Amino acid sequence: MRRMSVKKNKRICFSILAIFILFIIEILRSNFVITTNLYNITKENIPVSFDGYKIVLISDLHSREFGDNNQRLINEIDEQSPDIVIMAGDMISTVDKDWEVFLRLSGKLAEKYKTFYVVGNHEQNLTDEQLEDLIEKIKKTGVIVLNNEKTMIEKNNEKINLYGLWFYLRYYRDLRNKYQKENYFGIEAIEKILGTSDKEEFNILITHNPVYYNTYSQWGSDLTLSGHMHGGMIRIPFIGGLFSPEKDLFPKLDAGIFYDNNSFLVVSRGLGNGNLGFRFFNCPEVTVINLSK
Repeated sequence: MRRMSVKKNKRICFSILAIFILFIIEILRSNFVITTNLYNITKENIPVSFDGYKIVLISDLHSREFGDNNQRLINEIDEQSPDIVIMAGDMISTVDKDWEVFLRLSGKLAEKYKTFYVVGNHEQNLTDEQLEDLIEKIKKTGVIVLNNEKTMIEKNNEKINLYGLWFYLRYYRDLRNKYQKENYFGIEAIEKILGTSDKEEFNILITHNPVYYNTYSQWGSDLTLSGHMHGGMIRIPFIGGLFSPEKDLFPKLDAGIFYDNNSFLVVSRGLGNGNLGFRFFNCPEVTVINLSK
């Protein structure tokens, strides 16, 4: 009887040890292994010349480095051979003493690809002087900063529109706060910033926060590219992300691709760790979007 009890205790200890080892392995994988996810966007108003056009989306770097000078991250992007690279905000953290990690990455990417950038809430939390300084330094790397403005990408006498949008931090709500939860970024607010869109043309909107997807689609975005949610930080298999920056559990727009009102939304899981400090079942992501006529 005693021998059976010893064997049972050994099995329990072995099981606990195995679970602990698997937990450590997953923590390491979730925080250091870069994954890629490909999304195909098919719409009738994509110009013929842009059939097969490839976009790489990265966000929420928070000044992390993957290898010396982010070489592992650059290698992942190079493998995709994108036509353009888009950085959708929070590439630095507000508390950073300098921005060299991000600026070095920006310079390396801009040497190879047409690269666009939109500020996120961490950049907005800088002082006005700091943000102005950061934007000037980003521009010097060759990256195009879209500061609530529109640009066009042309190919074979056809074009698509690219908009960069940011809005006041009050719209980054804390849903536990009764004074903030009613804040809403609506169609009047976006038109005041960007004007109206030509819905006959193909419009890509880059904005850090995906929460107002309904507003973006109403306004005329065919494809919105966002980050901010960090994939929910902890992802539960078959369910999705656990946490939202809005202090909401199981957010709907946590990561991946969404379609509503003839408009697509792609939310990157991001690269950095955010305020929680770690990721679980949620690897850093390079997001790839392929346009199809």
